[in-house]
Amino acid sequence: MLRRRADAARPGGGHACPASAGGVREAGQAGASMRETGNALRRRWIESGRVSFPALPISLQGVAVLYVRGWQKVQFAPRPPPPARGPAVTAIVPRGHGTGSGTNQGLPRRSGVISVAILGSSDEREGRGRMKNRVLVFGLSTLLVVCGACVGLGTFVWNRLVVDTTGKVDFANAMAVPTLAPSRLDAAGRRVFDLRASEGRHDFGRGSVPTWGFNGAYLGPTIRAARGEQVVINVHNELPETTTVHWHGVHLPATMDGGPHRPIAPGETWSPAWEMDQPAATLWYHPHPHGETASHVYRGLAGMFIVDDPGTSVAALPHRYGVDDFPVIVQDKLLTDEGELDEGRSFLGDVGILGDTIAVNGTVGPYLDVTTERVRLRLLNGSNARSYEFGFADDRGFAVVGTDGGLLSEPFGTTRIALSPGERAEIVVTVRPGERPVLRSTPPPLGLDPLSNRFSGGTDTLDILQLRAVDRLTASEALPTRLVRVPRLDPAQAAGRRSFRLSDRAINGQRMDMTRVDATAIKDTVEIWRLTNNDGSPHSFHLHDVQFQVLTEDGRTPPPQLLGWKDTLFLRPNVAYEIIVPFIDYTDPAVPYMFHCHVLYHEDQGMMGQFVVVEPGQHAGTPVGAPGHRHGP
Repeated sequence: MLRRRADAARPGGGHACPASAGGVREAGQAGASMRETGNALRRRWIESGRVSFPALPISLQGVAVLYVRGWQKVQFAPRPPPPARGPAVTAIVPRGHGTGSGTNQGLPRRSGVISVAILGSSDEREGRGRMKNRVLVFGLSTLLVVCGACVGLGTFVWNRLVVDTTGKVDFANAMAVPTLAPSRLDAAGRRVFDLRASEGRHDFGRGSVPTWGFNGAYLGPTIRAARGEQVVINVHNELPETTTVHWHGVHLPATMDGGPHRPIAPGETWSPAWEMDQPAATLWYHPHPHGETASHVYRGLAGMFIVDDPGTSVAALPHRYGVDDFPVIVQDKLLTDEGELDEGRSFLGDVGILGDTIAVNGTVGPYLDVTTERVRLRLLNGSNARSYEFGFADDRGFAVVGTDGGLLSEPFGTTRIALSPGERAEIVVTVRPGERPVLRSTPPPLGLDPLSNRFSGGTDTLDILQLRAVDRLTASEALPTRLVRVPRLDPAQAAGRRSFRLSDRAINGQRMDMTRVDATAIKDTVEIWRLTNNDGSPHSFHLHDVQFQVLTEDGRTPPPQLLGWKDTLFLRPNVAYEIIVPFIDYTDPAVPYMFHCHVLYHEDQGMMGQFVVVEPGQHAGTPVGAPGHRHGP
């Protein structure tokens, strides 16, 4: 440490200088004059070759204090200075220059820094000292204030990023139950539905605000159709913007899929038609316009799609819609100070919109009157980005009976079920008379680093829905131990393998290009796809048209909730998932299906690809209806 000693030389007095390793002797004799002592000491040091001061004039004002590493201190005073000299001077000799050539030749190697400070008169020194002290104190105080403010702001922001509504939700509003979409049979015996996408207004608890919806102000009716039926859905666009409607989880021809290749302009009607040919399942529908999906879904364009099939349904399960069988579409909303929907991205996050207000079927603070011993909840994560881990506040168990593509082979009991955006789960809950259990989402297991986890909603706890059991409950049938047969696909029959890496808004390093086909599959084959999240951000992988099965998670047998048919799968970072994908029934070399991340902001940014299914011997063509929209490299 370098210090400057400000002692004034005392008249008639000398200063003892302890001998150094180089033989520094006592500087001056007691009683000698100050000038003689200083000059003798200076000459002794210079003549010995230990140090020289070529940069300093021989006549110096004040007192020069030398600090030589090894902590020998030498002090001398030259002749009295002339008046009104300039500012103080400091000379520094860096370590390692002591034995080289030049004016510092001969300085011991262990000598590191020599500082010569030239001081003025006593009054000047004191004045300058006081000023420097004031500046130093002011600077340190300012630094401490700034550091304290930064720490306080960081702590405030860090804590504010955690959303916890435990016990804070006033469950004062009856949960809305979407109506069943009316239908009719046309002359050809097809079941016809009508959907009108239009603007409206909806109340999220702070007054009516602008929203979008199907056949209403917000969300849409539940479409219900049976396996084997021919369906037609007339979609009328009464919005001021072009949109699309994708049938999420439905197995159907690519031309009817409703992806970005089939936009519906304002005032236009699109009427897709297909045969329902898949097991009983809880599916849904929502827009899929290229680059605009997040905003269209967030404003309210979504609804549930239930498929009935006597061969894969179980009568013993609760199945009376609106009585003991309910859709539960869970979404999070971010509201402005005026109570309107805020479509801004989450602060410092990279997943898009994360809200702190939960709406179930559009209802904020919802409760559901339960009149039967058991109730079936068809959970749909309809949020843009947020993942949930659903359970009950009292940690009661419940049975998971179905996932994305239909019922499981058998129910499994649990206290938690995690759903990423786009995923579904059917659960059966048993209640007792008069009780009021609360469905709650605890921090979901995203597998992210602490910073990303907090910015992605991974530390949030949210009260979702209160069940209100009446005092006298209608008896329900016992939960069966077996549900339906789920045939397992054989990996040995796979026609090929593919790997897909999700990272930096791209899949396999490429962002979405509507003119490019990324994979070509052959009809009536199965393939094994290896999926990996490589960038540490939450990703939910969705595959159009097909229902797949999960073979392995990180090389191991997947947990029970992943053993059924799936169309959407959460990918934990740096964990490899192998899925087996069947390609059956429909071919079209020029109209692709999509695969993409279902965190909708990521999808809109280009984390999406395309595949076509072709007959043996066919090749992929150029996608029709592609406006040539590309996302960067």
